[in-house]
Amino acid sequence: MTNLATLYDTDYSTWAQRNAELLRARRFEELDIEHLLEELSDMGKSDRRELESRLLILLAHLLKWEYHYHNLAERWREFEGRSWRSTIMEQRQRLAILLRKSPGLKSILNEAVAQAYSDALELASDETGLPRSTFPPDCPYSIEHLLDKTYFPAA
Repeated sequence: MTNLATLYDTDYSTWAQRNAELLRARRFEELDIEHLLEELSDMGKSDRRELESRLLILLAHLLKWEYHYHNLAERWREFEGRSWRSTIMEQRQRLAILLRKSPGLKSILNEAVAQAYSDALELASDETGLPRSTFPPDCPYSIEHLLDKTYFPAA
């Protein structure tokens, strides 16, 4: 194991700085290629996990808004859904930032929505107490609706 590869396990920050210096100096033969590849792969996985996590929360809140809001509003006159609205708005904002910083994620957006929707169904069902069958089996929201700051499904 090279000194640089050992440094990866003992001082990650110094390891990253040293690899950056080597890249700038075009000293490619000295790079810790194995760990660099691992890190680059993990970065992509991390962005995808964040995308799916944000979509899960957004989808669950849109489902609750559409399928449960009216139940609560009928029972509690004061329920206005402000916290749900805030969560929907925050997740949209964070998704917009993520997609701006990692535009390559746009190519997997449909797939990520499909992945997140099943978990969003479970979360919406658990949080509302409504059976899963209350909600559509497939995502009823287009990508445009998911990212549109002004879109809220009919409650």
